[in-house]
Amino acid sequence: MIGFFRFILVVLLLTVVSMTSAIVTMHFAIHGAEVAIPNFTGLTVADAGQRAAAAGLSLHVENKLYSTDIPAGRIANQSPVPGAMVRRGWRVWLTESIGQQKIAIPDTLGKDERIAAIEIRRADLQTGTVASLPMLSSQPGAEPGSVIAQSPQPGASGVASPSVNLLIADPQAVAPPPAGFVMPELQGQLFTSAALTLTHAGLHLAPLKTQDRPIPTVNAPGSTPAPPTAPSGTIVAQSPAAGFRVDATTPIQLTVAQ
Repeated sequence: MIGFFRFILVVLLLTVVSMTSAIVTMHFAIHGAEVAIPNFTGLTVADAGQRAAAAGLSLHVENKLYSTDIPAGRIANQSPVPGAMVRRGWRVWLTESIGQQKIAIPDTLGKDERIAAIEIRRADLQTGTVASLPMLSSQPGAEPGSVIAQSPQPGASGVASPSVNLLIADPQAVAPPPAGFVMPELQGQLFTSAALTLTHAGLHLAPLKTQDRPIPTVNAPGSTPAPPTAPSGTIVAQSPAAGFRVDATTPIQLTVAQ
């Protein structure tokens, strides 16, 4: 019996040792493949590449920006930050400095998009984002395909990126029509409640018209009673009529009894 318990104890001890060894081996296998990101800021792209290769990392110059502190051709920023732990083979994204801004931003306003792009390239700059704005929403008198706005502004200084973003007047991009509604029947309703409903729907009320109520007459015996007059403050006429399509640009004319 003592020999049996001794055997069980030896088996348990070997199991614990085996599990501990496996955990330690896994820990070194995982952490042995990790490296700390070096600090590439201020290095030339070539020097940064050598340091990255020595650490088992790869580099990619993602962007180029003006800088007053970092000389041209050197690294101004990086991601991940220095000291971050990553796996070997991880790619580090770099921003390269192109030195201080020495080139004036050209004026492309009012020029055709193609001509504007040529002038931007002649200034050793890049065309950045190009967006279009429907002619109906652009500046009055803008020529189709012309530049109606740019960023940075012409002659701007202290800009960060050597690129110019353009906004083009696009004759093909049509502004969406305003939301439409079917004109409701408003006659007989109180003006205050009807006006509140229309304004909440984003519709446009024209100046209010009023109509005097006729003075009721005393009917002679045996005659047909006169129709009742509309109470003061109620709508007696509307334009457009009920059932017509209206939108935010449609003036809605209401006539109210007073």
